[in-house]
Amino acid sequence: MNLDGIAVFVRVLQAGSFSRAAKLLGMPNSTVSAKVSALEKRLGVTLLQRTTRKLRATQAGEAYFQRSVRALEELQAAENELETGRVEPTGLLRLTAPVEIGHSLLPALVHAFLKDHAGMEVEVVVTNRVLDLIGDGIDLAIRAGPLKDSSLIAKRFDLGYFELWASPDYLARHAAPRHPKELAEHNCLRFSLFKDNGVRLTNGKENFSPTISGQLAADDFETLRSLAVLGEGIACLPSFLCAEEAKRNKLVRVLQQWHGDRVTVSLVYPAPRFVSPKVRAFIAVAAELLKKQIS
Repeated sequence: MNLDGIAVFVRVLQAGSFSRAAKLLGMPNSTVSAKVSALEKRLGVTLLQRTTRKLRATQAGEAYFQRSVRALEELQAAENELETGRVEPTGLLRLTAPVEIGHSLLPALVHAFLKDHAGMEVEVVVTNRVLDLIGDGIDLAIRAGPLKDSSLIAKRFDLGYFELWASPDYLARHAAPRHPKELAEHNCLRFSLFKDNGVRLTNGKENFSPTISGQLAADDFETLRSLAVLGEGIACLPSFLCAEEAKRNKLVRVLQQWHGDRVTVSLVYPAPRFVSPKVRAFIAVAAELLKKQIS
């Protein structure tokens, strides 16, 4: 039995194409195709139906795929269990994160991880697309906000709140608001993906949904932060995203008694029977660093 051919077949279906599977496996397309063809020849069954646009499993291929996935997961679990006895994790860790986290938190997390685990390699995919962790060969994802995929395991961290920020220059030209209702008189930098431009604020005793309007809107928090630094208005931003600008006095907290919703990030990975040592090691380093971030 050629387990290599079975693993390649499984990866092709998980990735959805021969080319994506080849990239994940580090093989030429021709090698991937040849391994699947050799497996089909050995089994005497057509496993995949190929067209120029689509790739799908035959009925026999789907049944074989389901059993193969379970068998490979058992083998991976056995290897992971053995590797837990090692002093140091090794190999390549593939991470993904959205742009805001990729440009702010992630570099520090990767730096700390490599400092503690010099034998590791890390590849980072920074994208706002929600990748298929298995299909895209991702070991661990950092995701913001609530999670939709219940098949994944997640460790969640609170990173403060959404808060109101503006530059000293803007506040020198416009009187700082003393209550959220006064935001209606200001140029607010709006996050266009908020439903109805909704910002909910609380001071612990009172809740308020201010009317906000302004000349500028964007679907990216980093863009709004940059506009706020340039003095274009008041922005409601995750507190961790403004920490460095606040230290350099490029941004100032507005309405300091008030804040918005909690900002959460989750470290997400598929749910195997045994978590790989490299994933466990990264989570341990990240947990320590993220606790310091909010302390």
